[in-house]
Amino acid sequence: MAPGRLITWSPSVTLVPSRGCFNACGYCSFRLPLHQAIPLEPPEALAQLQRRPQALEVLLLSGEVAPGSPERRPWLGRLLALSRLALAQGRLPHTNAGPLSPREMAALARLNPSMGLMLEGLGPAYDRLHRRAPSKDLSVRLGQLQQAGRLGVPFTTGLLLGVGETQAERRQALELLAQLQRRWGHLQEVILQPWRPDGEQGRPLDRQERADLLATIALARRLLPPEVHLQMPPNLWPLEALPEALEAGIDDLGGIDGTDVINPAYPQPTPQQLERLLGCHGWRLRPRLCVHRAWWPWLPPGLRQRVQRLAVALEGPAASPAHHAC
Repeated sequence: MAPGRLITWSPSVTLVPSRGCFNACGYCSFRLPLHQAIPLEPPEALAQLQRRPQALEVLLLSGEVAPGSPERRPWLGRLLALSRLALAQGRLPHTNAGPLSPREMAALARLNPSMGLMLEGLGPAYDRLHRRAPSKDLSVRLGQLQQAGRLGVPFTTGLLLGVGETQAERRQALELLAQLQRRWGHLQEVILQPWRPDGEQGRPLDRQERADLLATIALARRLLPPEVHLQMPPNLWPLEALPEALEAGIDDLGGIDGTDVINPAYPQPTPQQLERLLGCHGWRLRPRLCVHRAWWPWLPPGLRQRVQRLAVALEGPAASPAHHAC
């Protein structure tokens, strides 16, 4: 099968160190005010890991504490402790916890083979949604992506699409990411994430939204350097139409947990469902670790050796081609 017909995904479990966040984005139902949030304690974190024994990626997805706050140090300590817990359980942590100081990012990078922060986008639509979210300022986000490049951290970023931005603004954001990648080379993934409204039941993308996103995927593939993987969360795209997104340029489906803690009304497809669907369209689905192979040489020696051992366990013996009833 041609390399271009290979789609990757990461067996993942999400730990939420805290939903408390000093930002108040206009679309977020994930956050709680800091004084209401209950931090995740190690015994509960361990129990959550044990319920997902096949998940080798541990996504640490946290609300944010303001820089300079007296709560900042214990917040960072919790991220470090959960990273160590993940490693002790034979997993790999991937932290996405908002902007970090150089010292904070470097400390986490010694334990996390990859990290992430969404750029989200630029333009008036994002400015309105982020007017009470100081860490979502575009200059802050771009500064974080540059900092990760200087520190040599394999990094995931992305755009939140469909909040009122124009196609021209999408292009501008992608061009900024392309410039960063040509300068630093650290962006392993760019997520193209459709924004979906909250509610007890999900609302699938309509025909026009899908057409707009397909055009953005194709644009991203043209603008971004070829080593950057393009990722689409499969639960936010109509499953039967997923092959359209792959044909447009998506080559990775990201970390797949049992549920999506940000978008709980949008159920995750199982790997078996994805394998059957994609197999019927000539695609092969393969699990991966949170850090893509091309960035393994960037890792500290001890972390690189751990990644290499886990990759052997993940890949296992070569499987025979699957046959699907289509």
